[in-house]
Amino acid sequence: MNLSSLLLPAVLFFALGVIARLIKSDLRFPPDLAKVLSIYLLMAIGLHGGYELAKADIAIAFQSIIWALILGFALPIIGYLALVATRKVSPLDAAAISAHYGSVSAGTFLTAIAYLDNLSIQYETYPLIMLAVMESPAIVVGLLLAAKARHTLAAREGGVKIAKDSGEKGDFKDMLRDAFTNGSVVVLIGSMIIGAIAEPSGMDKLKPFIDDIFMGVLCLFLFDMGMVAARRIGDFKQVGIVLAAFGVVMPLVGGVIGVYVGANMLDFSVGGAMLVGVLGASASYIAVPPAMRLAVPEANPSFYLTLSLGITFPFNVIIGIPLYHGLAKAMVL
Repeated sequence: MNLSSLLLPAVLFFALGVIARLIKSDLRFPPDLAKVLSIYLLMAIGLHGGYELAKADIAIAFQSIIWALILGFALPIIGYLALVATRKVSPLDAAAISAHYGSVSAGTFLTAIAYLDNLSIQYETYPLIMLAVMESPAIVVGLLLAAKARHTLAAREGGVKIAKDSGEKGDFKDMLRDAFTNGSVVVLIGSMIIGAIAEPSGMDKLKPFIDDIFMGVLCLFLFDMGMVAARRIGDFKQVGIVLAAFGVVMPLVGGVIGVYVGANMLDFSVGGAMLVGVLGASASYIAVPPAMRLAVPEANPSFYLTLSLGITFPFNVIIGIPLYHGLAKAMVL
């Protein structure tokens, strides 16, 4: 592992957040600050990506979208099958958890960009498009898997309707609409469109907003995420050793698949292939949890929140990103 990956200010602030929580410091962020920081980060990366996208090859952009959809649909199915095979969680819990591992973590992706920038490694902007596209398919797959699980449970119980209330709340059309109109998706895609169609001179004036303060805001964001993640450490006993292992193994599987797609299917550089690997490896902790809480209320939130935010996110930030970088170098060079 490259030591520089652990000495990034953003990663160090994440560690400081974890330490602050573990030593029971009275440090607290304002309740809505994390949302504000998330919106800024998504807006900044969307504007930057849109500006670069305006100069990009449309054919490659289209291929990137196709592969983003393939990853977004395939990874949750892989995760679901693996979880069901363990026999440690119910099919409904497996559906909710797997949806998180087909979607993406913007925080992990932004940390990976900081990692590449710190090492002066160039990367394609197409993974930014994939980041926006991969938010929603996994939610749809999670809903379909949950519906299948309910149908199976109902059949086993002689046709008794399972979770009637959840079926009313989780109307498929409403869930589908929510998946594609999620706030983070709207901000990211909207910002990308604005960045792509805006006058270059206008974008130049936004440079201080997009570039100069970006890393400082990312440090604040990860500082807060460190404290949030540390709060989930206490739930480790609830998810158990097998599920905790899933929180590490699944991102490795997704990371390998993602790097392979980036390096061989899309012919990206080392930096671009690594970012696709990060997309495949990350687990959502912002967009998917509320969707699953509403659509699959039978699932235990402590399972998917502890896995995505308490195990997978720290693993990727501290260990995973340099691993995917090394894998990308091996596949591309």
